[in-house]
Amino acid sequence: MTTANVRAEEIARFDKLASRWWDPDGESRPLHDLNPVRTAFVAERMRLAGARVADVGCGGGLLSESLAAAGADVVGIDLGQAVIDVARLHLHESNLKVDYRVQSSAELAAAEPASFDAVCCMELIEHVPDPHALIADLATMLKPGGKLFLSTLNRTPAAFGAAILGAEYVLRMLPRGTHHYAQFLRPSELARSLRAHGMELDEVSGLKYNPLNRKASLGTSMAVNYILAAHKPA
Repeated sequence: MTTANVRAEEIARFDKLASRWWDPDGESRPLHDLNPVRTAFVAERMRLAGARVADVGCGGGLLSESLAAAGADVVGIDLGQAVIDVARLHLHESNLKVDYRVQSSAELAAAEPASFDAVCCMELIEHVPDPHALIADLATMLKPGGKLFLSTLNRTPAAFGAAILGAEYVLRMLPRGTHHYAQFLRPSELARSLRAHGMELDEVSGLKYNPLNRKASLGTSMAVNYILAAHKPA
């Protein structure tokens, strides 16, 4: 934990949700609704069968299991013991194989540099104290030619209205305090950090999500959520 790029209150907040992580109508329902879109975004841009993939900030394992179901050899890491316990327990229901670990991104990068064909980091970077250190860890994990897939929230008034006012205060889909506007990152800021750590940005797409009808899809607007693909040059 001494090397972890994390705030203790963030781990505690998500660990409190652990027992309901796999409830599609619980606090994690936006993740359930967005997961098929995110999985498809990855699967359409690389061959998952036989690929070694790290899911950084895996939580209770929604994306990890989807990647494993597509044939990937998945390592899922998170610093919340409770969410990792839930992720491991759910494997008994899904009959899938995922290597779940309570481990920081810095620890995985140091232990297994240049070991992964792809790294996924969904809705994590806006929760860490040092996003640029996280990007450095993700780049270190990747093999030359490996792919990075990352999703987060844009720092715009629209994102503040949707993710904080709407989701936390009006609809009460998320616990208050889940997001902090100052930690949201613009696509240009992420692109600059990727370049600084030897990565090349391939594409950025908006992620549309309607919490009322629970419809999620890719779109052109990046005003609220967006997802990107980058690669580490061979």
